[in-house]
Amino acid sequence: MENILLGGAVFIFGLMIGSFLNVVIYRTPRGESIAFPSSHCTSCHTKLKWYHNIPLFSWILLGGKCAYCKAPISKQYPVIEFLTGLLWLALFVKLGWAWYLPFVAASFTALLALTVIDLKYYAVPDSVNFFALVMALIQPDCLRIAWDNPIASAVFAAGGLWLLAKLISIVARKEAMGGADVIVAGTMAALLGFPGFFLALFLSAILAILPSLFAKDTMVPFVPFLALATLIIYLFDAQANALLNWILYG
Repeated sequence: MENILLGGAVFIFGLMIGSFLNVVIYRTPRGESIAFPSSHCTSCHTKLKWYHNIPLFSWILLGGKCAYCKAPISKQYPVIEFLTGLLWLALFVKLGWAWYLPFVAASFTALLALTVIDLKYYAVPDSVNFFALVMALIQPDCLRIAWDNPIASAVFAAGGLWLLAKLISIVARKEAMGGADVIVAGTMAALLGFPGFFLALFLSAILAILPSLFAKDTMVPFVPFLALATLIIYLFDAQANALLNWILYG
C-alpha cells in the first residue's frame, strides 16, 4: 500500500515536471527564457492563472482552448505531461526510493525534451543536452576510480564516437555526425554503462530503420531513437543482458 501511494506521488510530481517541460520545449528553441515571463497564452499572450496550469486537468476542463481568447491549445501539452508522469513512475518502479532517482529521472526527462524538439525543429539545444549529461553522471560509484564508473563510461563513449565520426568524415569528405549526438552518447553511456550502451545503439538503429524507409528524402532525426532505446535498455537491462548472453553463448 505504501509503495502504491509513493508511486502515485511520484506520478503526480512527474506530471508537474511535464508541465514545466512544455515550457522548455516551447521556449528553448526560440532562445527565450524558461523562467520569464510567467506562463501565458501563446496566441493572445494573456497571463494565465494558476488554475489554468494544473497538469492534464486544466487542458481537459478548458476543452483544449485558451480561457481568454479560446484559441486551441496543442494536444502536445497534456501528452507531454502524461508521458513525463509515466516516465517518473516507471523509473520509480525500477529503482525504488533510491537517492539518485531524481537525477536519473531528470536526465531521461531532458532526453524527452530533446526528442520532441528534434522532431519538431530538427535541433538539439546544447543547454538541454548538457543538462541531461550532467544529471546522468550523478549516480552510485560516479566518483569511484574505475574505468567503468559513469563519468569514465561517458568519456569513453563520447570520445570514441567523436573519433569514429572524425575518421568517417575524413574518408567520406563530409560531416558524419553532429556534436549533439556525441553528447547524447555520453549521456547514454553514463546511464547504461557497457555493454548497455552498445545494446542501445544497436536497438536505436533498428528502431530508426522503418521511419527512414518511409521518410525518403526527408531528414529523420536520430536523437528520439537514441533516447527511446536508452530508456528501454535501462528499464529492461536484465532481460537485455540475458538476450545478449543467449546470442553470444547460446
